[in-house]
Amino acid sequence: MSRAPLASDTAMILAAGLGKRMRPLTATQPKPLVRVAHKALIDHALDKLEAAGIAQAVVNVHYMADALEGHLEVRKAGPKTVISDERAQLLETGGGMVHAADTLPDPFFCLNSDNIWLDGPENVFADLSNGWDPERMDALLLMVPHARARNYRGEGDFHLDAEGRVSRRKPGRVAPFIYTGIQIVSKRLLREAPEGPFSTNILWSRAIEEGRLFGISHQGEWFEVGEPGAIKPTEEYLLGA
Repeated sequence: MSRAPLASDTAMILAAGLGKRMRPLTATQPKPLVRVAHKALIDHALDKLEAAGIAQAVVNVHYMADALEGHLEVRKAGPKTVISDERAQLLETGGGMVHAADTLPDPFFCLNSDNIWLDGPENVFADLSNGWDPERMDALLLMVPHARARNYRGEGDFHLDAEGRVSRRKPGRVAPFIYTGIQIVSKRLLREAPEGPFSTNILWSRAIEEGRLFGISHQGEWFEVGEPGAIKPTEEYLLGA
């Protein structure tokens, strides 16, 4: 049985950040190269892209960019990698997407370089593709409920209504879904964007107001690996220790 085509053949991997929460491990290496369960964080992401059949990964670089580029150059497996160079200025998540826009198709997948997850019945890129409707959506976010968000101790990020439209958590309240760091994005989301560094949250807020930000629930496990203390429990789960 042939697999349905994905909504895009390209993913942007956000890998330029300073990794401050992962110190001291990031004092000598960029966060995407921190090893978890015997491989670098970015390789977990690239392996998932390869398994899903995604042909190209656009990777932005800033902090210790030479080390990250060197790692990608010697990696033999996986999608073709294209570098979006932010050495001159760290542009944050939204600015990074805008800077790379000329190398990205419409739509494109976008994911954080420190993501680790286990797929549900289908891989997450197939799930996002199945839910994608460019006529109604500027972006479709992959969410995970608290029960499947390992190492996560926060109050959640978003609510989803019956049609999958996204709204933000209210201050002092708990929201049922956590953003996994994985989404599919229409270039419409990037229109009239600010110049320089800015967060994707600015673009999401506009899409929420317009009723064009949607989400789906991840059916597998997702791991928060934002600080050194999260590495051991993540490895114990993944390696069955």
